Amino acid sequence: MDISGKIAVVTGGASGLGEATVRAYVAKGAKVAIFDLNEERANNIIAELGKENVSFYKVNVADEASVQAAIDGVMQSWGAIHICNNYAGIGNAVKTLSKNGPFPLDSYKQVIEVNLIGTFNVARLAAEQIAKNEPYDGANARGVIINTASVAAYEGQVGQVAYSSSKGGVVGMTVPMARDLASYGIRVNTIVPGLIHTPLFEMIPEEAYKSLESSVVNPKRLGRPEEIAHLSVMIAENEYMNAECIRLDGGIRMQPR
Repeated sequence: MDISGKIAVVTGGASGLGEATVRAYVAKGAKVAIFDLNEERANNIIAELGKENVSFYKVNVADEASVQAAIDGVMQSWGAIHICNNYAGIGNAVKTLSKNGPFPLDSYKQVIEVNLIGTFNVARLAAEQIAKNEPYDGANARGVIINTASVAAYEGQVGQVAYSSSKGGVVGMTVPMARDLASYGIRVNTIVPGLIHTPLFEMIPEEAYKSLESSVVNPKRLGRPEEIAHLSVMIAENEYMNAECIRLDGGIRMQPR
Protein backbone atom coordinates (compact mmCIF):
# COMPACT_ATOMS: atom_id res chain seq x y z
CA MET A 1 0.00 0.00 0.00
CA ASP A 2 1.14 3.48 -0.83
CA ILE A 3 0.04 5.35 2.31
CA SER A 4 0.12 8.74 0.61
CA GLY A 5 -3.44 9.93 0.05
CA LYS A 6 -4.99 7.15 2.15
CA ILE A 7 -7.37 7.65 5.08
CA ALA A 8 -6.52 6.16 8.48
CA VAL A 9 -8.47 5.81 11.71
CA VAL A 10 -6.45 5.66 14.94
CA THR A 11 -8.24 4.90 18.20
CA GLY A 12 -6.42 6.22 21.25
CA GLY A 13 -4.73 8.59 18.83
CA ALA A 14 -4.48 11.56 21.20
CA SER A 15 -1.56 10.15 23.21
CA GLY A 16 1.11 7.47 23.52
CA LEU A 17 1.34 4.82 20.83
CA GLY A 18 -1.67 6.22 19.03
CA GLU A 19 -0.27 9.74 18.82
CA ALA A 20 3.04 8.43 17.48
CA THR A 21 1.15 6.50 14.82
CA VAL A 22 -0.92 9.54 13.85
CA ARG A 23 2.31 11.46 13.31
CA ALA A 24 3.89 8.63 11.32
CA TYR A 25 0.92 8.36 8.95
CA VAL A 26 0.67 12.10 8.39
CA ALA A 27 4.40 12.12 7.59
CA LYS A 28 3.65 9.49 4.93
CA GLY A 29 0.95 11.68 3.37
CA ALA A 30 -2.17 10.13 4.90
CA LYS A 31 -5.14 11.87 6.45
CA VAL A 32 -5.87 10.61 9.97
CA ALA A 33 -9.01 10.56 12.09
CA ILE A 34 -8.32 10.39 15.83
CA PHE A 35 -10.95 8.44 17.80
CA ASP A 36 -10.41 9.31 21.47
CA LEU A 37 -12.02 10.80 24.56
CA ASN A 38 -9.32 13.42 25.16
CA GLU A 39 -10.39 16.33 22.99
CA GLU A 40 -7.84 18.80 24.38
CA ARG A 41 -4.83 16.63 23.53
CA ALA A 42 -6.26 15.81 20.11
CA ASN A 43 -6.78 19.49 19.33
CA ASN A 44 -3.14 20.20 20.19
CA ILE A 45 -2.07 17.58 17.65
CA ILE A 46 -4.44 19.04 15.05
CA ALA A 47 -3.06 22.53 15.66
CA GLU A 48 0.44 21.23 15.01
CA LEU A 49 -0.23 18.90 12.04
CA GLY A 50 -3.07 20.81 10.39
CA LYS A 51 -6.82 20.26 10.30
CA GLU A 52 -6.55 19.34 6.65
CA ASN A 53 -4.51 16.31 7.75
CA VAL A 54 -6.01 15.34 11.12
CA SER A 55 -9.56 15.30 12.48
CA PHE A 56 -10.98 14.37 15.88
CA TYR A 57 -14.03 12.39 16.92
CA LYS A 58 -14.96 11.93 20.57
CA VAL A 59 -15.43 8.18 20.74
CA ASN A 60 -16.13 5.53 23.35
CA VAL A 61 -14.87 2.49 21.47
CA ALA A 62 -17.11 0.10 23.42
CA ASP A 63 -20.26 2.02 22.43
CA GLU A 64 -21.76 1.05 19.08
CA ALA A 65 -23.53 4.34 18.43
CA SER A 66 -20.44 6.38 19.33
CA VAL A 67 -18.21 4.46 16.93
CA GLN A 68 -20.80 4.40 14.15
CA ALA A 69 -21.25 8.17 14.35
CA ALA A 70 -17.50 8.70 14.08
CA ILE A 71 -17.15 6.27 11.17
CA ASP A 72 -20.00 8.08 9.40
CA GLY A 73 -18.26 11.39 10.07
CA VAL A 74 -15.02 10.20 8.48
CA MET A 75 -16.88 8.91 5.45
CA GLN A 76 -18.77 12.18 5.06
CA SER A 77 -15.62 14.28 5.38
CA TRP A 78 -13.04 12.20 3.52
CA GLY A 79 -15.06 9.60 1.62
CA ALA A 80 -13.13 6.45 2.54
CA ILE A 81 -11.22 4.49 5.17
CA HIS A 82 -8.17 2.43 4.17
CA ILE A 83 -6.38 1.81 7.48
CA CYS A 84 -7.76 1.17 10.96
CA ASN A 85 -5.38 1.21 13.95
CA ASN A 86 -6.85 0.12 17.28
CA TYR A 87 -4.82 1.34 20.29
CA ALA A 88 -7.51 2.48 22.75
CA GLY A 89 -7.24 0.47 25.94
CA ILE A 90 -7.26 0.45 29.72
CA GLY A 91 -5.84 -1.78 32.45
CA ASN A 92 -5.97 -2.47 36.14
CA ALA A 93 -3.96 -4.43 38.71
CA VAL A 94 -6.23 -6.79 40.62
CA LYS A 95 -5.69 -10.41 41.61
CA THR A 96 -8.31 -13.08 40.99
CA LEU A 97 -8.44 -13.47 44.77
CA SER A 98 -6.74 -11.28 47.38
CA LYS A 99 -7.14 -10.22 50.99
CA ASN A 100 -9.84 -7.85 49.72
CA GLY A 101 -11.84 -10.74 48.31
CA PRO A 102 -12.47 -11.95 44.75
CA PHE A 103 -11.82 -9.71 41.76
CA PRO A 104 -14.86 -7.38 41.43
CA LEU A 105 -16.72 -8.56 38.36
CA ASP A 106 -17.62 -5.07 37.16
CA SER A 107 -13.93 -4.10 37.13
CA TYR A 108 -13.11 -7.17 35.06
CA LYS A 109 -15.94 -6.46 32.62
CA GLN A 110 -14.82 -2.86 32.13
CA VAL A 111 -11.39 -3.93 30.84
CA ILE A 112 -12.93 -6.53 28.54
CA GLU A 113 -15.47 -4.00 27.24
CA VAL A 114 -12.85 -1.44 26.23
CA ASN A 115 -9.89 -3.59 25.17
CA LEU A 116 -11.57 -6.56 23.50
CA ILE A 117 -15.13 -5.59 22.63
CA GLY A 118 -14.02 -2.05 21.78
CA THR A 119 -11.35 -3.34 19.40
CA PHE A 120 -13.84 -5.64 17.69
CA ASN A 121 -16.50 -2.93 17.56
CA VAL A 122 -14.25 -0.47 15.73
CA ALA A 123 -12.74 -3.15 13.48
CA ARG A 124 -16.09 -4.49 12.27
CA LEU A 125 -17.52 -1.05 11.50
CA ALA A 126 -14.33 0.12 9.81
CA ALA A 127 -14.26 -3.10 7.76
CA GLU A 128 -17.73 -2.30 6.40
CA GLN A 129 -16.35 0.90 4.87
CA ILE A 130 -12.94 -0.45 3.81
CA ALA A 131 -14.75 -3.15 1.83
CA LYS A 132 -16.30 -0.42 -0.35
CA ASN A 133 -12.91 0.79 -1.65
CA GLU A 134 -11.81 0.15 -5.19
CA PRO A 135 -8.89 -2.32 -5.19
CA TYR A 136 -5.59 -0.46 -5.40
CA ASP A 137 -3.44 -3.30 -6.71
CA GLY A 138 -3.84 -6.40 -8.86
CA ALA A 139 -4.69 -8.69 -5.94
CA ASN A 140 -7.95 -7.21 -4.61
CA ALA A 141 -6.26 -5.13 -1.86
CA ARG A 142 -8.64 -2.64 -0.24
CA GLY A 143 -7.13 -1.92 3.17
CA VAL A 144 -5.84 -3.15 6.50
CA ILE A 145 -6.91 -3.41 10.14
CA ILE A 146 -4.11 -3.26 12.71
CA ASN A 147 -5.10 -4.22 16.24
CA THR A 148 -2.96 -3.94 19.37
CA ALA A 149 -2.42 -6.64 21.99
CA SER A 150 0.43 -6.92 24.52
CA VAL A 151 3.04 -9.42 25.62
CA ALA A 152 0.71 -9.79 28.62
CA ALA A 153 -1.48 -11.82 26.27
CA TYR A 154 1.18 -14.55 26.50
CA GLU A 155 2.94 -13.86 29.82
CA GLY A 156 0.53 -11.99 32.03
CA GLN A 157 1.92 -11.03 35.41
CA VAL A 158 0.34 -11.24 38.85
CA GLY A 159 -2.67 -8.92 38.91
CA GLN A 160 -3.00 -8.75 35.11
CA VAL A 161 -5.74 -11.33 34.66
CA ALA A 162 -8.27 -8.86 33.18
CA TYR A 163 -5.75 -7.09 30.96
CA SER A 164 -4.20 -10.36 29.80
CA SER A 165 -7.63 -11.84 29.06
CA SER A 166 -8.56 -8.86 26.93
CA LYS A 167 -5.29 -8.83 25.00
CA GLY A 168 -5.34 -12.62 24.61
CA GLY A 169 -8.73 -12.16 22.98
CA VAL A 170 -7.27 -9.64 20.52
CA VAL A 171 -4.54 -12.16 19.61
CA GLY A 172 -7.19 -14.85 19.23
CA MET A 173 -9.34 -12.83 16.83
CA THR A 174 -6.47 -12.09 14.44
CA VAL A 175 -6.53 -15.19 12.25
CA PRO A 176 -10.31 -15.69 12.06
CA MET A 177 -10.90 -12.00 11.35
CA ALA A 178 -8.28 -12.09 8.59
CA ARG A 179 -10.04 -15.13 7.14
CA ASP A 180 -13.46 -13.49 7.46
CA LEU A 181 -12.30 -10.39 5.59
CA ALA A 182 -10.05 -12.02 2.98
CA SER A 183 -12.71 -12.01 0.26
CA TYR A 184 -13.10 -8.24 0.75
CA GLY A 185 -9.37 -7.63 0.28
CA ILE A 186 -8.87 -6.54 3.90
CA ARG A 187 -5.81 -7.70 5.82
CA VAL A 188 -5.77 -8.05 9.63
CA ASN A 189 -2.66 -7.99 11.80
CA THR A 190 -1.92 -7.43 15.48
CA ILE A 191 0.96 -5.53 17.04
CA VAL A 192 2.12 -7.07 20.34
CA PRO A 193 4.13 -4.44 22.24
CA GLY A 194 6.44 -5.14 25.15
CA LEU A 195 7.48 -2.41 27.60
CA ILE A 196 7.06 0.85 25.73
CA HIS A 197 8.09 4.19 27.25
CA THR A 198 4.85 6.11 27.52
CA PRO A 199 4.12 8.96 30.01
CA LEU A 200 3.02 6.32 32.55
CA PHE A 201 6.67 5.44 33.13
CA GLU A 202 7.48 9.00 34.20
CA MET A 203 5.53 8.39 37.40
CA ILE A 204 7.43 5.34 38.68
CA PRO A 205 10.59 5.43 40.84
CA GLU A 206 13.91 5.40 39.03
CA GLU A 207 14.88 2.10 40.66
CA ALA A 208 11.75 0.41 39.31
CA TYR A 209 12.32 1.96 35.89
CA LYS A 210 15.90 0.65 35.76
CA SER A 211 14.70 -2.80 36.78
CA LEU A 212 12.22 -2.85 33.91
CA GLU A 213 14.91 -1.74 31.47
CA SER A 214 17.24 -4.51 32.61
CA SER A 215 14.57 -7.15 31.99
CA VAL A 216 14.70 -6.46 28.24
CA VAL A 217 17.04 -8.84 26.40
CA ASN A 218 18.38 -6.50 23.70
CA PRO A 219 18.52 -3.54 23.44
CA LYS A 220 18.57 -2.88 27.19
CA ARG A 221 15.94 -0.15 27.21
CA LEU A 222 12.22 0.37 26.94
CA GLY A 223 10.67 0.58 23.50
CA ARG A 224 9.71 3.92 22.01
CA PRO A 225 6.23 4.86 20.74
CA GLU A 226 7.71 5.79 17.38
CA GLU A 227 9.00 2.21 17.02
CA ILE A 228 5.45 0.91 17.37
CA ALA A 229 4.32 3.52 14.84
CA HIS A 230 7.07 2.40 12.46
CA LEU A 231 5.79 -1.17 12.69
CA SER A 232 2.25 -0.02 11.96
CA VAL A 233 3.45 1.77 8.84
CA MET A 234 5.38 -1.32 7.74
CA ILE A 235 2.31 -3.52 8.19
CA ALA A 236 0.21 -1.12 6.11
CA GLU A 237 2.80 -0.90 3.34
CA ASN A 238 3.59 -4.63 3.09
CA GLU A 239 0.64 -6.30 1.36
CA TYR A 240 1.91 -9.81 2.11
CA MET A 241 1.75 -9.25 5.86
CA ASN A 242 -1.54 -10.80 6.94
CA ALA A 243 -3.03 -12.70 9.92
CA GLU A 244 0.11 -12.14 12.00
CA CYS A 245 0.70 -11.18 15.64
CA ILE A 246 4.03 -9.39 15.74
CA ARG A 247 5.90 -8.97 19.02
CA LEU A 248 7.90 -5.77 19.30
CA ASP A 249 9.49 -6.23 22.70
CA GLY A 250 13.29 -6.40 22.62
CA GLY A 251 13.10 -10.14 23.29
CA ILE A 252 11.49 -9.76 26.71
CA ARG A 253 9.60 -12.60 28.35
CA MET A 254 7.67 -11.31 31.33
CA GLN A 255 8.24 -12.86 34.73
CA PRO A 256 5.39 -13.53 37.21
CA ARG A 257 6.14 -10.27 39.06
